[in-house]
Amino acid sequence: MALGPTYRVPFRRRREGKTDYRRRLKLLFSRKPRVVVRKSNKYIRMQLILFDQVGDKTFVSSTSSELKRFGYEGGTSNIPAAYLTGLLFGKKAKAAGFDEVIFDTGLQTPIHCSKEYAALKGVVNSGMAVPHDPAVFPSDERVRGDHIANFKQDPSIVDNFEAAKKGILAEGKEDK
Repeated sequence: MALGPTYRVPFRRRREGKTDYRRRLKLLFSRKPRVVVRKSNKYIRMQLILFDQVGDKTFVSSTSSELKRFGYEGGTSNIPAAYLTGLLFGKKAKAAGFDEVIFDTGLQTPIHCSKEYAALKGVVNSGMAVPHDPAVFPSDERVRGDHIANFKQDPSIVDNFEAAKKGILAEGKEDK
């Protein structure tokens, strides 16, 4: 530990490795709602967050565990589940009155064609305006789950994805 009169202790969340304050400040200067994507070993979580002086406020939230309502039987932490979660999140956010957001990955290293970008592709395909580069999105074959179906030799995986996608899109139309 550093000693001396000029040593300044970093913020607690920086010491714990939970927050990159420089990146967070750049996102907050945009004054737009943030789409926060977090992944775990079991689920993909997405939240729409607005800054407040007291603390950030969450307005819309969606997890990949909600996909079971639409008949999705696949894994909840893979690329197809991330895309469907993003699509569901986008529909919820549009219904709540949000049209324009920015993408926040937090401390996760952004890797092209990853689960985070599959979720972003779902948000963009739901009709929300998000600044992005289309080159970072995974291919449509990976989003549909063709790579999983080929590995398992089970074509019903792709059919299940398409049925869940239609269910999510149909739910947004029924609410109007």
